[in-house]
Amino acid sequence: MAQPLILASSSPYRRALLRQLQLPFQYAAPLTDEETKPGENAGARALRLAEEKARALACTYPQALIIGADQVAECSGHILHKPGSRERAIAQLGTCAGKRATFHTGLSVLDSASGRQSTCLETYTVYFRPLSKAQIERYVELEKPYDCAGAFKVEGLGITLFEKLEGTDINTLVGLPLIRLTDLLCEHGMDPLAPPLKTPGAAS
Repeated sequence: MAQPLILASSSPYRRALLRQLQLPFQYAAPLTDEETKPGENAGARALRLAEEKARALACTYPQALIIGADQVAECSGHILHKPGSRERAIAQLGTCAGKRATFHTGLSVLDSASGRQSTCLETYTVYFRPLSKAQIERYVELEKPYDCAGAFKVEGLGITLFEKLEGTDINTLVGLPLIRLTDLLCEHGMDPLAPPLKTPGAAS
């Protein structure tokens, strides 16, 4: 019997992305300390937290493949947090306008039965257009990206904020790079494109 697949996240955006692989999965919110360690850069923090989120559910799901993911975004040396309000979203986009922002997404797959854990870091860069205050306010009014790091939804109207994008997988911006996730799942024996297992006694 195939191991159950667990997403260590309560993010509706990550759940929506994982559904694209058409694999049955469950999800649960991990309890982790998300404080930045002294001297820890954005990429190292994203990697560490991805690993810790997967391990945080190992006792609850001792015979599963557990996906942990974490994202840290930065612009001009400053971390871009989820704004949480209209005012902070407008301020954050105003700071980023005309600049480059880099999104670091840590990804980890843990086999909780064996303890084997595979981890990688994906980065994606966005180049914001020079934006007027009126444009920023209109965008925020229309899309209300208060729960998104960077204060935009690239899968929606947020795409209009950019001059160009650089990276391997645009899903990295949403927080779950599916190309590398497919690689890691295959390494652990779970191929989304594998033929379904035949049940005993089924006709061939």
